[in-house]
Amino acid sequence: MSARLSYQYVVLRCVPRVDREEFLNVGVVLYCEAAGFLRVGWRVSADRLSAAFPTLDVDQVCEALAFVDGVCAGDARGGAAAQHPLGQRFGFVRAPKSTVLQPGPVHGGVAADPEAELQRLVEQLVS
Repeated sequence: MSARLSYQYVVLRCVPRVDREEFLNVGVVLYCEAAGFLRVGWRVSADRLSAAFPTLDVDQVCEALAFVDGVCAGDARGGAAAQHPLGQRFGFVRAPKSTVLQPGPVHGGVAADPEAELQRLVEQLVS
């Protein structure tokens, strides 16, 4: 049996109008310190978002998710935040922001394969 590793994750929500407290889940960020793993999985359905939020700029949501992907990957798309160690990058991603893309609460779990767990969470929580 493979070692089971603890992880933390946040669901990324598209929140066009914070005052209405309406959102749709569009991604999941999973952080597993023991595996040196920090990744985002996301799916944006333009039809689904446009149906819920007709005036939403879907490209803006995709750009925000690409930024998060850059932070997780530690590359130039993530700007200065991408230059920090993994734990600090996860802290940056999970911190509330006043943008159209917001993290939900932090949750935890255990899994033998963080990548497979990320894909499972995306299927369960975003699709």
